[in-house]
Amino acid sequence: MRNMVDFLKLDDGELGVVNFNNMIPVLEPNYKLIEFNKINDVFGYKYNKLLKEQIYWLIRNDEKLYRKSKKLYNDYINGRLNKKIKSRCCNFKLLEKNA
Repeated sequence: MRNMVDFLKLDDGELGVVNFNNMIPVLEPNYKLIEFNKINDVFGYKYNKLLKEQIYWLIRNDEKLYRKSKKLYNDYINGRLNKKIKSRCCNFKLLEKNA
């Protein structure tokens, strides 16, 4: 797949992808920070290494991620998405209402 308004490859797909169409609001009491240095035994070395590389890529590209997510959200809310992309998206307003 290619990068689109609702889809972004991390490091040209080497590290995975972000599907912005599946964004959900998560309030602070509903998430927990993970200390990667303490979970090596749980996930194994290779998976832990991949998670760290993904996080570092996301941090280095945080402005790009923010702009893409904001654009998709605004285009969805304001009815500017084509039907195909809109049909792939979560109902952001409904999710926010019920968060």
